[in-house]
Amino acid sequence: MTTSASLLYPEAFLSPLAIDEAVQRALDEDLGRAGDITSIATIPETTQAHAILIARQAGVIAGLPLAVATFQKLLRDVNIQPHFRDGATVASGVHVLTISGPARAVLAGERTALNFVGRLSGIATLTADYVRHTAGTKLRICCTRKTTPGLRALEKYAVRCGGGFNHRFGLDDAILIKDNHVAVAGGIMPVLKRARAHAGHRGAAGQYGYR
Repeated sequence: MTTSASLLYPEAFLSPLAIDEAVQRALDEDLGRAGDITSIATIPETTQAHAILIARQAGVIAGLPLAVATFQKLLRDVNIQPHFRDGATVASGVHVLTISGPARAVLAGERTALNFVGRLSGIATLTADYVRHTAGTKLRICCTRKTTPGLRALEKYAVRCGGGFNHRFGLDDAILIKDNHVAVAGGIMPVLKRARAHAGHRGAAGQYGYR
């Protein structure tokens, strides 16, 4: 039995294309041209394995669709049983995901799967902590473009899993004026004038602040 990655989504949806591209890139990076030569050399081809993903500490889970997609790319005959959905809060020591299938493939994919879940769960957990501390206020926790190159869609997804909100995904989303623009343009008035003229009828979605 296989599990569709789409079944693991909370309301914070992540594009299947983003998943496929990220997983393929990560596997290509880790397996190189020869694959997992250690497992190939030491594990008989017919050996089966049963693996359990366990939460080492309490937090918010994110990245399970990527873990599922990782193993599905490597295993033709695999049984993946998720015990939670992304966005769920879990306690330390609980079983999050179980995988059964050919041992070589399980071993080849475990680090890539763990890297995705570990990093994205960390982001979701920290975001949830910020959200918890601002509960009852009118504040919204939003993320910026300060993301790991190549992982923006995934990391912004993790923010949503933690209860946060996304701001711009890229420079093409909106006009956002910062101190560097003001300095290069020659001051507040020139930069605002040019931004409004460029935006025209669409309006300038400008924000400004020193850092």
